[in-house]
Amino acid sequence: MTPLLTFEVQQAMLSAAREGRASIECSLDLDRSQTIVAPAADHWAWQTQRFPYVTPCKERTIYYWDGAQFASASRFTNSLIKLVPTDWGAPTFEIDGIKMLPTAKVSPYLDAERKVSLIVPRGKNVLDTCGGLGYFAAWCLKGEAASIVSYEKNPDVVWLRGLNPWSPVVGGALTLTIGDISSEIEKLADASVDAVLHDPPRFGIAGELYSQQFYNQLARVLRRRGKLFHYTGTPNKLTSGRDVPNEVAKRLKQAGFKTALEGDGVLASKESGR
Repeated sequence: MTPLLTFEVQQAMLSAAREGRASIECSLDLDRSQTIVAPAADHWAWQTQRFPYVTPCKERTIYYWDGAQFASASRFTNSLIKLVPTDWGAPTFEIDGIKMLPTAKVSPYLDAERKVSLIVPRGKNVLDTCGGLGYFAAWCLKGEAASIVSYEKNPDVVWLRGLNPWSPVVGGALTLTIGDISSEIEKLADASVDAVLHDPPRFGIAGELYSQQFYNQLARVLRRRGKLFHYTGTPNKLTSGRDVPNEVAKRLKQAGFKTALEGDGVLASKESGR
């Protein structure tokens, strides 16, 4: 396991070292498990290896051991992609400072559990359009989906998944394709999936994933009576001037879905056979 370090964990180590404690129990995998480390004034030891403290150590940053030093779990190719700690253990991620998952009132991991339960994944072939950190896929696996076909167009986000202990391991029922679902969906056969989870970035970033053309494609690949959960968020239409959830519901209806607003998204079922 590659140790992951956060500001809070390092502060606990430093405090224990100042108190002269020989060991401290903490988490090096974002609260997935607990382990014992030996803190000292200028380093800490774990599993017979010595590690330096991070200087400076920033609060909204996750650091990973790259074999020689601790580095920020972030990359910049076309945009800044960053793994960000939360109060819930399971991290979120940001693209150019924009948070991609809800974290204010709920763990992003448990939030994914609730949304996945809406499509009842057991025994189904599920299309996960925008894989992100893989939390939807993780709960589909736990819910005994027959298969999960997941897409993520940003290689840097896939790299973050490799660092994140809360992300599922690809293989078995889960396949992950690095590609843009707006074009990759054309390669999928008609009526080839039983359920769809659609968690696109906000409209201003990925408007094509809210288009009538794309919704028609979702209807094409989904079997009749198949379920779709479409995350929209809950933007304030008084400030944005848009009612995104109802705009989405209207387009989905035109594509042949029966829709209902559900929490921070739209739950739909394919009614027509076209």
